[in-house]
Amino acid sequence: MALELYHHDASTCSQKVRICLAEKGVEWVNRQVDLGSQENLTPEYLAINPNGVVPAFVHDGTPIIESTVMCEYVDEVWPEGPRLTPEDPKKRAEMRAWLRYIDEVPSMAVRVPTFQDLLIERFKAMSEEEYAAFRDSNTLRRDFFMRLNRTGFSKEEYENSLMQLRATVERMQAALAKEGPWLVGAQYTIADICMAPLFQRMEDLGMSNMWEDAPKVAAWFARIKARPAYDEAFYPGARMTDVFPHLREKAQSRV
Repeated sequence: MALELYHHDASTCSQKVRICLAEKGVEWVNRQVDLGSQENLTPEYLAINPNGVVPAFVHDGTPIIESTVMCEYVDEVWPEGPRLTPEDPKKRAEMRAWLRYIDEVPSMAVRVPTFQDLLIERFKAMSEEEYAAFRDSNTLRRDFFMRLNRTGFSKEEYENSLMQLRATVERMQAALAKEGPWLVGAQYTIADICMAPLFQRMEDLGMSNMWEDAPKVAAWFARIKARPAYDEAFYPGARMTDVFPHLREKAQSRV
């Protein structure tokens, strides 16, 4: 049975799974999930992913959820194509430490400017009652939407998110300077794949100045974007600059 990918074009977690599938040459059936109409919270989708978030896929009738887990699953189930997990146990542990960090720090941090600077207007247009209903229907992200509070995050939380993203750049610069050219050394791994969409999002948000003084990181991102799988995953419509054309115009005006 074919792999059915339930995803959203501009979701960073969906993007990393699409990169992984492209690297491995795995074909998949496109199951778009409309987040705007809350299709992710329908009983049909919750039966696949009870967390009510994207992505998820169904393979041979079995749902697989959590984007990082999905990437590891793809690498294990499809051994053909490039190996994305180190054979050496120490390097494998190093990769998994990066994966935990990516999920816990930059993945959470980049959501703050994304919602504050791009998506907030949708929530400002809601009444208090409408926003409360939306917030409470997203049980996994309820705390996040409580902090967003319809009108924006606090100044302290916004600034902290930027500090966490900068700390990520600094950690990467140190790791890449020590070994490289990839996060865990000579091998391109799932850690690189999972980090890549976060940098694309930061670039789309006009935050690429964060790595202007981190040449190893800038070179890493350039290598990432040069891979054919990257273009497959970031097809037209998948970048925030596609969804919000004013971002592209703003970026061009800075050139």
